[in-house]
Amino acid sequence: MTLTIIGPGAMAMAIAHGLKESYTLEFVARDISKLEKIKEEFSANVYALKDFDITGKTILLAVKPYALASVSEEIKGKALSLYSVLAGTTLNALKENISAENHIRIMPNVSAKFGASTSVITGDDAKKEEAMRLFSAIGDTFWVDSEKEVDIATAVAGSGPALLTLVAEAMMDGLVKEGMKRVDAVGITNSLFKGFAPLIASNHPALIKDSVMSPGGTTAAAYGALEEGAVRSSFIKAIGEAFKVTQG
Repeated sequence: MTLTIIGPGAMAMAIAHGLKESYTLEFVARDISKLEKIKEEFSANVYALKDFDITGKTILLAVKPYALASVSEEIKGKALSLYSVLAGTTLNALKENISAENHIRIMPNVSAKFGASTSVITGDDAKKEEAMRLFSAIGDTFWVDSEKEVDIATAVAGSGPALLTLVAEAMMDGLVKEGMKRVDAVGITNSLFKGFAPLIASNHPALIKDSVMSPGGTTAAAYGALEEGAVRSSFIKAIGEAFKVTQG
């Protein structure tokens, strides 16, 4: 399959790096001069957006959501499939602006660059198998039954890496505050996140906590401080606020 990427921004390039070994890629942008480095790096064809013909192509649309209407005015033809990573942009909005036989929404994240994205997908069932296969090349995929679920999941699947960086940075700063060298604080925290991935994949969070927390111990003290700071409540609220944004 050849995948045509319209809008080579940060998210699109993360996906491209994850897919480059499995698919042929081509790139489309308003300013083709900005694609020279991409052309060389991916040995890919590059095209200007104006009058670009999408007929029969499989498109990954990765422009800013507000640019959907203006992009639709510059392209022509009818795509075979349109995959959109535009947060909060509904399937109806996609169908009204860009002609395609199939429309699919995906919410991946920037970990796609390392084949470790979390991608939540919905859209035309006819392309479910293809979508799951395509985005499995960049990480875990989850097909959901409604657009609302994609919007809810955006807070974790899409914004999650930014939320976890807040946790990581706070841990690093806490170690430095108590006297640890910054380089060691960074290394130890990074190692923690690497080891936590397989742990959370095979255990319920409460069981992990209970296995670590001993009476009157360091974990209990740390956990109590977090509860006093309403960290759990703040994260729950953060998910809700992110969802609100996708609803306009």
